[in-house]
Amino acid sequence: MLILAAVLLLANAVFNAVVWPRFYPRIAADPRARDDEGRRTPFYTVHVVLISVALVLAAVSAVAGVVIVVSAVAGG
Repeated sequence: MLILAAVLLLANAVFNAVVWPRFYPRIAADPRARDDEGRRTPFYTVHVVLISVALVLAAVSAVAGVVIVVSAVAGG
């Protein structure tokens, strides 16, 4: 069961690390990302926060997955 949890956490980490950063260029190029004066809009800010949270979750998932694998291997 621990190995399944580790695999799921590592798969989640890979998915988040691969998929979410690809949205940034599209968000930055979207006309809704800047107002008429060229300032960033809430649309841009919200999406950057979403991408950042996804990458933090990817890092946490990767660490947790590795910790589970190491503890499962070391424990028996």
